Amino acid sequence: MIRVTDRIAIDENDLTFTFVQASGPGGQNVNKVATAAALRWPLWAANGVPWDVKMRVAGLAGRRLTQDGEIVIVAQRFRTQERNRADAIERLVGLLREAAEPPKPRIATKPTYASRVRRVDDKARRGAVKRTRRVVPGIDEE
Repeated sequence: MIRVTDRIAIDENDLTFTFVQASGPGGQNVNKVATAAALRWPLWAANGVPWDVKMRVAGLAGRRLTQDGEIVIVAQRFRTQERNRADAIERLVGLLREAAEPPKPRIATKPTYASRVRRVDDKARRGAVKRTRRVVPGIDEE
């Protein structure tokens, strides 16, 4: 089990890794060895994650969430499989930690007196502009 927070843990057996050739650093070795780690984790099937956190993870994951409900994280910053594997796990844990914090509730505020006065003044000014564009009967008709 990978402990994310005190109430969230993910099972290491749920994590699936595939290794592919990475772009980037590696020199001549980069074309021979599959060092990039692609981590797949089934979000909706995870047992150690509360439902509200799953919903926030789905929103935060964006394109990393597949239609099958799996989160895919590709790590290729490092030259070795082990470091890329650890980096992918670390990024998944970071995503879960970010989603574990509930959003702050919005506190409704009233518009200030000055903003209400500005709004009324702008409306009056706009109305005056429109009044000058009116067709006056008898004078403007030809």
